Amino acid sequence: MSADLLDPPRSALPGRAEPAPAARPGPAPLRAAALAPLRRARKVSGLVAVLALWEIAARAGWLGSTTPPLSDVAVRGWEMASSGELFENLGVSLLRVLKGLAIGLPLGLVLGLLSGLFRISEDVIDAPVQAVRMLPHLALVPLFIIWFGIGETSKVGLIAVGVVFPLYINVFHGIRGVDERLVESARTCGLGRLALVRKVVLPGALPQILVGLRLSLGVAWLTLVVVEQSATASGIGFVINQATQFLQMDTVFLVLVVYALLGVSTDLLVRLIERRALAWRRGLVAR
Repeated sequence: MSADLLDPPRSALPGRAEPAPAARPGPAPLRAAALAPLRRARKVSGLVAVLALWEIAARAGWLGSTTPPLSDVAVRGWEMASSGELFENLGVSLLRVLKGLAIGLPLGLVLGLLSGLFRISEDVIDAPVQAVRMLPHLALVPLFIIWFGIGETSKVGLIAVGVVFPLYINVFHGIRGVDERLVESARTCGLGRLALVRKVVLPGALPQILVGLRLSLGVAWLTLVVVEQSATASGIGFVINQATQFLQMDTVFLVLVVYALLGVSTDLLVRLIERRALAWRRGLVAR
């Protein structure tokens, strides 16, 4: 498009327009930068308060004699980290989760895309998926052991099954929730089916898809806790089993803290991806 089509004709202007003055930065960015340290402090204040309350309550005996204070748990964590025992078992558990996610996430994404984009796929796929979703997958541990043995296959398979359904549902409803007016406008502009999916449908469904990813990661860690409680000789679940048998409560609480940190870390990672990928979206800003 040429420049004269973008600019109004000179005859229509009463006089030569003066260049607009450069916009000066308002106080909002400066205020946001000043409040950034305060916001970071607020984000960790709740966690710090819980940890401090744990230490005080355990020292005072309010949590019973079997609950160690946080300081004892930290000392035990340092000992296990120094010996390499913690990181060795943590690596095994992380590998199990990554394998399960590598199978379950693509499967949930593909099934959700097919059901969301094509009516015939929804008719064929949705009913079986919903039927299997109603089964409590954590109760399938004995069945998976019978099918696949007590090795890694049953553990990874159960994690994969658990992460499929939250992602599938959110992908499906994210696609079906895209505004039909946007789709019609894109078709009017001449977009083909593939371009329509890539430029309109998927960006519109992305917020819901990322919600499904967060839920799936949470289910993955929850499933890991369960599958490592039986028939395992490595992993942080094995550590907590051994500690329970010998009443090493500081080790038990250490593993619980590790589970919690893993879940929080993956959730923060997805939220970071969400902020980058959805920078274009304007939503409600909490005050």
